[in-house]
Amino acid sequence: MSAYLTDLDVRLLTVLQDGLPLAVRPYARVAAQLGIGEDEVLERLAVLQENGTLSRFGVVVSHRELGYRANAMVVWDVPGERADDCGRRLAGLPFVTLSYRRPRRLPAWPYNLFAMIHGKDRRQVLDEVEIATREAGLAGCDRAVLFSLRCFKQRGARYGSGARPARTLGEAAA
Repeated sequence: MSAYLTDLDVRLLTVLQDGLPLAVRPYARVAAQLGIGEDEVLERLAVLQENGTLSRFGVVVSHRELGYRANAMVVWDVPGERADDCGRRLAGLPFVTLSYRRPRRLPAWPYNLFAMIHGKDRRQVLDEVEIATREAGLAGCDRAVLFSLRCFKQRGARYGSGARPARTLGEAAA
């Protein structure tokens, strides 16, 4: 089933592809750009989420610009029956910005639980890795701490095959 996008939806998604403006009222800025009211922007976004056009809507943070230069993906090899519980516990820690489970890729990659920790220096991050390991019940599980060496440009999703979003979800898949 495909959801039809109105002209306004296409224009809205096109504007949002580059992110929300950094402003006290970002939706008001988007609305002004589109020549509509802020309430209409919020209503259209709710409809786009409801019909599945947008599966999620979130922030892409430039950690390095905020002074967080010691960024590490921590990976653990957790018994399958414990992974969900440990992942939930990791996600509840204030310094863990992302936690998720992925399949192992044996024999080279035995890890199935991932967490991202951003810090201002490596010592802070390594201390937080120890806390996370203890608090999430991961003591005794093999792990690796993978610090970022390069920073790649982060951006939100792009819609459709060209500069503009596809008119229907079916078009986007084609």
